[in-house]
Amino acid sequence: MDPVTLVSFAAAFLVFAASPGPDNMTIVARTLSHGPGAGIAYGLGMVAGILVVLALAAAGLAVLAQEMGAVMTVLRYAGAAYLVWAGIRLWTAEPVLPAERGGARPGLAASILTGLALNLGNPKMPLFYLALLPNVVGATLAPAQVGLLAAVILAVEAVVIGGHVLLAGRLRRALRTRSAVRRANRVAGGVMVGSGVAVVVAR
Repeated sequence: MDPVTLVSFAAAFLVFAASPGPDNMTIVARTLSHGPGAGIAYGLGMVAGILVVLALAAAGLAVLAQEMGAVMTVLRYAGAAYLVWAGIRLWTAEPVLPAERGGARPGLAASILTGLALNLGNPKMPLFYLALLPNVVGATLAPAQVGLLAAVILAVEAVVIGGHVLLAGRLRRALRTRSAVRRANRVAGGVMVGSGVAVVVAR
């Protein structure tokens, strides 16, 4: 695979990854509410889902993935329900200053699984690969090409996820009073609920 092809794919995927949507909003919301670890955990699950879809596309199974309507729907609704539930809990939680939070951050595994489920259940993901990959690398993908594309995806997502977590982390460190934390919790909780609803209504 020549460098021009890789750069073309990277540019297209950067636009896809950085565009506003439930995933990026959830990364910001979870970083604000539970710290950078929670935002990164969700991002890890999200990237895992993307790489699974890439593997399906490489194996020629992207069309099959689209046909697994019931499984994709269950994954999407389960992930969306978790986001709504977590958002409501965050909205109603008592404010705790970041400096008062001690020990390991709770819910990291749940964050990873939510990111994975929502991306595996995202009906736009297989369509993205079906539209992009044939135009970029042709009808088939060799294992070496899959490895290169996966490396590009990881690099792009590291920048995108890292950027969102960094900005949200800086905002979180600026929260000095309980009233500010309460407002941030309600903003983050509202974003998470909105993201869950957006995932459900997305077609």
